[in-house]
Amino acid sequence: MMKEERAMTSDLIQRIHLEMADSFDEELELELEDEDPRTAEAPLTDEEKAARKEARRVYFRELFRMQGELVKLQEWVVSTGHKLVILFEGRDAAGKGGAIKRITQRLNPRVCRVAALPAPNNREKTQWYFQRYIAHLPAAGEMVLFDRSWYNRAGVERVMGFCSDAEYEEFFRTVPGFEKMLIGSGIQLIKYWFSITDEEQEFRFSCRVHDPLKQWKLSPMDLESRRRWEDYTKAKEIMLDRTSIPEAPWWVVQAVDKKKARLNCIHHLLQQVPYTEVEREPIILPERIHHPDYKRNPVPPEMFVPELY
Repeated sequence: MMKEERAMTSDLIQRIHLEMADSFDEELELELEDEDPRTAEAPLTDEEKAARKEARRVYFRELFRMQGELVKLQEWVVSTGHKLVILFEGRDAAGKGGAIKRITQRLNPRVCRVAALPAPNNREKTQWYFQRYIAHLPAAGEMVLFDRSWYNRAGVERVMGFCSDAEYEEFFRTVPGFEKMLIGSGIQLIKYWFSITDEEQEFRFSCRVHDPLKQWKLSPMDLESRRRWEDYTKAKEIMLDRTSIPEAPWWVVQAVDKKKARLNCIHHLLQQVPYTEVEREPIILPERIHHPDYKRNPVPPEMFVPELY
């Protein structure tokens, strides 16, 4: 290889490494968004600073490692035609969304998608209860993460009085059969409940109240759920007891510490799917075809976005 070619190759590799490092900034931005104000300005000893730095290093190391495994899992899902559904349930501000973001962050949205359904409209209220969820189930080679699911009936609908006693009991009677039907059709179903304490939810709600960038997360329903903490506790306990079946058990994620919750959830998820690394042919970037008569037309200056930064 000529000296000039070696220099070009070295420069290209360096640029690629810098680009890879920049891609991690997305995760750093998410972490800044999730910064805990209880510790952001607290006076720390040198030992505490060192411990926090080490904990942060371990968190990112493990997160990026497991996100690499999630990519392998995704490729296996596509290769084998596996169908995977993961339910994320928990109280408001329990950290479900943060965990979902970290799982999907490096994945192909055409393979792994998130279903976060709004409240049912008037037409949907007249349908079979599970009907609107069925449209979001995966085909072969797909993963679907439900940010809240059909378990709304056992939680918010029960506590807020949006369903009758008869509808509530009918849900418990039919949901095991519904989930067994999904599993019988070849869908793997994994159910997570994110658990936080009374004090932690109050703190996280207070953060949202005082953060203009997060106030949109607080709906009137969220605020009412805070007042009805004990009712939600009773509903959750009944739900876990009556719907944790051998074919689709509930898994409880201790979520007071957000970072640990994400790592524990992702690690557990990876253990639940029997994926293996899929061998791939080496990717070779083809040479671009050049035509002597090709000329790139200039872009009118008024079309450019002003470069303020």
